[in-house]
Amino acid sequence: MKNLVIVGGTMGIGKTATCRELQRILPRNVFLDGDWCWDMRPFVVTQETIRMVESNIAHLLNGFLDCSEFDNIIFCWVLHEQRILDDLIARLNHGSRTVHSFSLVSNEEALSERLSRDIAAGKRGPEIVELSLARLPLYDEIDTVKIDVTDISPADAAHRIKGFLKS
Repeated sequence: MKNLVIVGGTMGIGKTATCRELQRILPRNVFLDGDWCWDMRPFVVTQETIRMVESNIAHLLNGFLDCSEFDNIIFCWVLHEQRILDDLIARLNHGSRTVHSFSLVSNEEALSERLSRDIAAGKRGPEIVELSLARLPLYDEIDTVKIDVTDISPADAAHRIKGFLKS
């Protein structure tokens, strides 16, 4: 049985860092960060690019699901609407797999502090704070297991996620 571990959360919440920790502790795994499929210059969000990115993500995840070398497929993306998560899962091959969906959440203060560190390090622009904070409450409406990362490290979050997986 394969585990597909989907980790969502607003920008700057720690999805990539948590998934990197999961990659370190889970056996026979592969990790896909949905942001890699958006790495374009200029960054353009249109219906066409959204369809392309969603199609590419599903194609890559299906390839990983079909490959016998992997028991754990780890995927992260912003996933701020139930529709996005449902559409993605509907595109995936139905085989011997269990889908585990998580959302990383935190309080606004902790998220603002994380984003401020990213801005100071030149990783993000200042506009990200308002956008990310506005999306934070959307995760309350999504049918996922919530992992509150306000006061825990990415390693702690990864271990909590691992606790939900079947061996």
